[in-house]
Amino acid sequence: MASRTAVASETAQSEAGQSLIEFAMIFSILIGLIFAFIELCLAFYSFGMISESAREGSRYAMVRGSTCVNGAKASCVVTASQVNSYVSGLGFPNIGGGKINVTTTYPDGNENPGSRVHVQVTYQFPITLPFVPSRAISIASTSEMNIVQ
Repeated sequence: MASRTAVASETAQSEAGQSLIEFAMIFSILIGLIFAFIELCLAFYSFGMISESAREGSRYAMVRGSTCVNGAKASCVVTASQVNSYVSGLGFPNIGGGKINVTTTYPDGNENPGSRVHVQVTYQFPITLPFVPSRAISIASTSEMNIVQ
């Protein structure tokens, strides 16, 4: 009977660190998955941010067409570069730290009421995960509206 207890005791002592090693391996994989999920959430947030930026830019341009006048009867017409500056300076949080490019065009060739304004926002979302090559994912969104004034 003493020999069985000694064998069981030796087996328990030889497996004492096994659970610690298993925990370390599983924990490192789990932490990697959590950080990958956070990065994915940031990418979706960034897409929402640039989509809203494109919509805001086209709204800004659609009410400032060739016949726009403000309350003081002064002209409030904007150019494509002014729309680009407006969208770039909206101040939406840029958590990813990427680069935003804005392009505004008038597909109908003018800024008259009834014509279209097209705003495209492109964002370079940097991937910041360890052990992943440092590249950027290009995310783009466009918005097109008719000029009303």
